[in-house]
Amino acid sequence: MPTKLDEFRSYRTQMNDRIGHIDHLGIKRFFNLDTNAYKDGALDGKTKELLGLVASAVLRCNDCIDYHLIQCVDAGWKDNELFDALNVSLIVGGSIVIPHLRHAVETIDTLRSERKKK
Repeated sequence: MPTKLDEFRSYRTQMNDRIGHIDHLGIKRFFNLDTNAYKDGALDGKTKELLGLVASAVLRCNDCIDYHLIQCVDAGWKDNELFDALNVSLIVGGSIVIPHLRHAVETIDTLRSERKKK
């Protein structure tokens, strides 16, 4: 049975493909900026993904949290490191971040479960 994370991945891929076919310079530029922002620079891409996770939690965007958690797990962040970063988002964002922390923990559990099955 598909998980919420499977549905997220499928929907994100489908809609990004659709958006990629839109002939709009501003949209194309924004997507390019977003992609390039997470490449290695003064900070490595792994660290930037963790920063993206914290920002996403503070901004309360579950889709963004899922995306950055996928990237963070792929980059090798351990659960205790992810939880430490999510704690920063709680401090910055306050108690309104708690529902998104719940979502993040569920996503981490799903990602770890997927890895065990491989």
